[in-house]
Amino acid sequence: MFLQSAPDRPAEGEVVRLSTTGRRVRLAATTVVLALVLAGTVWGTDDDFPFGPFKMYSTRADPDTPVVSTRVVGLTALGEEVRLSGGQVGLRRAEFEGQLPRIVEHPQLLGLLADSYAERHPGAEELVEVQVVLRRFGLADGQQTGAWSDDVLVSYDLGDGA
Repeated sequence: MFLQSAPDRPAEGEVVRLSTTGRRVRLAATTVVLALVLAGTVWGTDDDFPFGPFKMYSTRADPDTPVVSTRVVGLTALGEEVRLSGGQVGLRRAEFEGQLPRIVEHPQLLGLLADSYAERHPGAEELVEVQVVLRRFGLADGQQTGAWSDDVLVSYDLGDGA
């Protein structure tokens, strides 16, 4: 006589045991991953993610420290500011901020933003300078105070390279 399992319950398969070599390989791989996570946690930066901390989520900012917002502006001959971000030049904020160290080192790259702006806005007033401005918004207990200040991080005179 044969015993059969109930129709609503699947038959159990044969248990396959992992070989000694298989266990050692898995243990070694686990040890390497844990060592990388530990090293990244202690000495890592955002560039080491996922083995390092993603500081945006793993740290807390002081509620009284100013918040910094990066802006890119073009200046006309009359000194008027023209915003050069997003749809105006076809470049997303995160893409631009990721390139800031390179732009500080090579300010002439800001000329490419002015060229892109001119192509997208043919009737607009001509730009004479492009600036990367850091705007610091004051906070007190995590609330905006209304105070802010601007610092020019880097600028490029379009007359120099055009």
